[in-house]
Amino acid sequence: QVTGYLDDCTCDVETIDAFNNNKLFPRLNELLESDYFRYYKVNLQKPCPFWDDNSHCGMRDCAVQPCPSDEVPDGIRSGSYKYSEEANNLAEECEEAKRLGAVDDSLSKETRQAVLQWAQHDDSSDSFCEADDIHSPDAEYVDLLLNPERYTGYKGPDAWKIWNSIYEENCFKPQNVKRPLASGRGESFIYLTKWVSRVCVEKRAFYRLISGLHASINIHLSARYLLQDTWSEKKWGPNVTEFQQRFDEVLTRGEGSRRLKNLYFLYLIELRALSKVLPFFERPGFQLYTGNERQDAEIKHLLLEILHLAKSFPLHFDENSFFAGNKKEAAKLKEEFRLHFKNISKIMDCVGCFKCRLWGKLQTQGLGTALKILFSENLIERIPESGPSYGFQLTRQEIVALFNAFGR
Repeated sequence: QVTGYLDDCTCDVETIDAFNNNKLFPRLNELLESDYFRYYKVNLQKPCPFWDDNSHCGMRDCAVQPCPSDEVPDGIRSGSYKYSEEANNLAEECEEAKRLGAVDDSLSKETRQAVLQWAQHDDSSDSFCEADDIHSPDAEYVDLLLNPERYTGYKGPDAWKIWNSIYEENCFKPQNVKRPLASGRGESFIYLTKWVSRVCVEKRAFYRLISGLHASINIHLSARYLLQDTWSEKKWGPNVTEFQQRFDEVLTRGEGSRRLKNLYFLYLIELRALSKVLPFFERPGFQLYTGNERQDAEIKHLLLEILHLAKSFPLHFDENSFFAGNKKEAAKLKEEFRLHFKNISKIMDCVGCFKCRLWGKLQTQGLGTALKILFSENLIERIPESGPSYGFQLTRQEIVALFNAFGR
C-alpha cells in the first residue's frame, strides 16, 4: 500500500519497484551467490564497548556456523583483490617507502608510536564504520548463504536496548523528543515525526537511513519466520501477523508507511553510491580475485553490468543537497554525521544474538561504505586508469558488505 513520492527525493515508489524487480535484483542476486561475495570475514567475539553484556542468545537459531578454512577459496584467503604484477610491485615499493618515511629511526620510541597512531587515524578518517580487526584470531569467514538473515527468537528487552541506544543517542535527537521505542509507542512516534520534519535535510536523512535499515531487518525477520519447529522438521516462511504489527497503517498509527518509505530512501542512497563508484571497479587491472580466473572474469563482467545499470537509473537521489551551506558548519556537521554512524557500527558488537550481530555488522558496514563513496566523489574522479588507487580505496570487506547490504 506504499505508493507515490518519497520525501526529499524526486523519485516515487513505483519507479523503484519496476526498476529493481525487473532489471536490477535478478542480476544482483546472481552476483551475491558467487564465491567472492558469499564469504564475509567477521569477528563476532568483540566485547560490547558500551555496557557489560553477557546476555548471549542461547537459542540454536542464534548461532553462526563459520567456514572451515579449506572451504574458503585460496584467492580470498591470500588477498582481497589483485592488480597486474607490475602494479602490485609498484604498490609494494610505494608502501615500503611510505612506511620508512613515516617512522624516522632517530625518533624516540614514544614519538615513533605516536606517528604510527597518527597514520592509522588518517587511514580511518574517511571511514564511517568501526573496522573489525580481520587479522584477529577471533575473526572467521562466514558463508552468508548458509547463515541467512531470519527470525532467531532474539527479542525483548535486550533487542529493544540496542535500537533504543541507536535512536536515542545517535540520531541527532534532542532530549525533549521522546524515544521512538519506549512503551506507548504510538504517542512517542508522533513527537518524533514532528521533530524529523523540522530538522535540516542532513539530520533528517540520517534518521531516515537508520529507520530504513531497521525496516529492512524487520522485513527479513517477518519474511523468514520460524513457522514450525518439530523434531522432524523446521519450516520457515512469511509471518503476515508479525509484518502487520510492525508496518500496518492502523496498528502503527500511520508510522508503518513512513518506515517503508524510509526503506526506499535507503535503497536510493545505496543505489546512488553504486552509480558513483563505477570508476574504481572499471579499471582493467582490478580483479575480484578468488583464484578461479574464468569465474573471476565472469563475476567482474556481471558486477560492471550492475553498476552501469545503477548509473542508468533516471531519478537518482541528489546528494549535492548534503552539506551545501556554510563551509565551516558543513564540515562540522559532516564530521558529526560520520562519528554518529561510527558509533552505531560499534553498537552492533552489543547484539546478543550472533546471527543478528553478523547481519547487523554487515549491513551497517555496507551503508557506511555507501556514505564513504558519496563523500569521496572528488577522490573517485581522480582515480588513475591503471595501477592502484591511493586517494580512494575499498577493502574486500567493504566491497562484500556494500553489495550484500544493498541486496538486503
